[in-house]
Amino acid sequence: MTGDSIQTLIAMVAYMAVVIGIGLFFAKRANQSSEDYFIGGRSLGPWVAAMSAEASDMSGWLLMGLPGVAYWCGISDAAWTAIGLAVGTYLNWLLVAKRLRRYSTLAGNAITIPDFFSNRFRENKKVIMTIAALFILVFFTVYAASCFVTCGKLFSSLFGLPYQWMMVAGALFVILYTFLGGFLAESVSDFMQGVVMIGALATILIAGTIAAGGVDAVVQNAQSIDGFFTFFGIATPQVDAAGVQQISEAGAPLFGAAGDYGLLTIISTLSWGLGYFGIPQVLLRFMAIRKADELRKSRRIATVWVLISLFAAVCIGLIGRALFPTESTLLTAGGAENVFIVLSTHLLPPLIGGVVMAGILAATISSSDSYLLIAASAFSKNIFQGVLKKDATDKQVMTVSRIILLAIAVIGMLIALDENSVIFKVVSFAWAGFGATFGPIMLFSLFWKRTNRAGAIAGMLTGGIMVFVWNMLLRPLGGWLDIYELFPAFVLSCIAIVVVSLLTKAPSKEIQDEFEQAKTFEC
Repeated sequence: MTGDSIQTLIAMVAYMAVVIGIGLFFAKRANQSSEDYFIGGRSLGPWVAAMSAEASDMSGWLLMGLPGVAYWCGISDAAWTAIGLAVGTYLNWLLVAKRLRRYSTLAGNAITIPDFFSNRFRENKKVIMTIAALFILVFFTVYAASCFVTCGKLFSSLFGLPYQWMMVAGALFVILYTFLGGFLAESVSDFMQGVVMIGALATILIAGTIAAGGVDAVVQNAQSIDGFFTFFGIATPQVDAAGVQQISEAGAPLFGAAGDYGLLTIISTLSWGLGYFGIPQVLLRFMAIRKADELRKSRRIATVWVLISLFAAVCIGLIGRALFPTESTLLTAGGAENVFIVLSTHLLPPLIGGVVMAGILAATISSSDSYLLIAASAFSKNIFQGVLKKDATDKQVMTVSRIILLAIAVIGMLIALDENSVIFKVVSFAWAGFGATFGPIMLFSLFWKRTNRAGAIAGMLTGGIMVFVWNMLLRPLGGWLDIYELFPAFVLSCIAIVVVSLLTKAPSKEIQDEFEQAKTFEC
C-alpha cells in the first residue's frame, strides 16, 4: 500500500470511528424498548429528520450511480431522473409527511409501515401486515446488496484489494453499528453523513470544474459528443463484445449516432419521483419527528439538500468525461460508476481525498443501515410478533430483529458478490418495487376515505407483482414496453385500489371517523 493510500485510509478510518461512537452512545437508549429501537421514540428534530431521510434515501447511488450514468451516456437519462426525484421529494414532504405523522400516531401508535397499514384498516387477520412485511424483506435485501456493491467498488478501487473481500468488510462495518444503536443512532449518524455527502459533492464539483478549465470547457466537450449534451437524445458509446468502450487511433473514446429520447422515455424516467411515496426509510422519518408542525422546516431543508446534491452529481459525470475520457477503469457501464473516485484520487491531496471519499462511505452506510433495520423490524415486529407469536415480549422481538438483520445482510452479500453489478440498475429495481407496492396505497390510505382493506391488498399485490412481470417479461420485448417498470406498476396498482374498493364493502363508520380525525389530530 502506498503512502497516499495510507493517508486516505487514515481519513476514512477516523470517519468510521466517529460513526461507531454514535452507535455506542445511543446503544443504551436503543435497547430500552422496541419503539426506541425501531423509531427513536418519535424524537427526531426537523434537521435530523430531513437530512437523515435524504441521506438514507440517496445512498451510494448518488455519488456513484448517477454520475456514472451521466459519464456513460450523457445528460438526458441522469437529468430527467434527477428532475423526477427532486419533484418527488418536495411533493412527498408536502403531501404525505404531516398526514402520516398524525395518522400513524392515531392508528394504534404504529411504529412500522406494515403496522400503519394494518392499523389503518383495523384488520384482525394480519394479511396486509404480512404482505407488506414480505415485500419489504425482498426489496430491502436487494437494496442492501446495492450498498454492499458500492462498498466493494470503493475499497477495491482505492486500495487495489480483491472486490469480494472489500465488499464483505464494508458490510460487516454497517452491520456492527446498526446492530448496536438502532434507529436513533442511524438517524443521528445519517444527519452527519448527509453533511459529509453534500460537502463531498461540492468539493469535487468545484475542483473538477477548475481542473477541466471552467464551465465552458466542460460544456464544449459534452457538446462535441453526439447526443451527450441534450435532454432529447442519448449518447451511445461504441463497445466491444465485453462491453468495453472502444478507443480511436487518435486516443479518443468512440461513440455511435445518438439515440432517441422521446416523450414516453421522459415520462418513464420522471416516474422515479413516484417512488418517494412508498420508500419506507423516508416515510419512517415522517412518523418519527417529534412534532408534526416541524415538518414544514424539514421539507425546506430536504428540498434544498436534494436540489444541490442531484445537480452536483449530474455535473460530476460531465466533468469526469471531460477530464478522463479514456481512463481504463471507466470504460464500461459498471466501471463508469467509479468516476467520483477517479476524480477524488486525481484532483485532491490524499488526506482530503480520504475525507471526500468518506462521502461515498457515508452515503452507503446511511442507506444500508436503514435497509437492514427496516427489513428486520418488518419481520420481527410484524410477522414474528404480529402473526407467529402475538404474546412475544419486547426483548424477544429485538432478539429476533437482530437475527433477521444478520440473515438479510448475508443474503445481500451473496447477491453483491458479482463485482460487475451496475449500482444504478440494482437500485432502480428495488426503488420501483417500493414505489409501486407502497406508494399508491399510502396515498389512497391518507387521502381517500373510501379505500378499504380489500382494495389495499389488491393494490399492494398488483404493484409488487407487476414490477417483477414488467421488468423480467415485458420490458425485454422492447418498443413501447421498454419503459421503467415503476410507472406502469404504479398506475395499475392505483386502478386496482379504486376498482376493488368500489366493488367491495365500504369501510366501517369507525374507520371513516378515524380518517377524518387524522386530518387535524394534534401530535
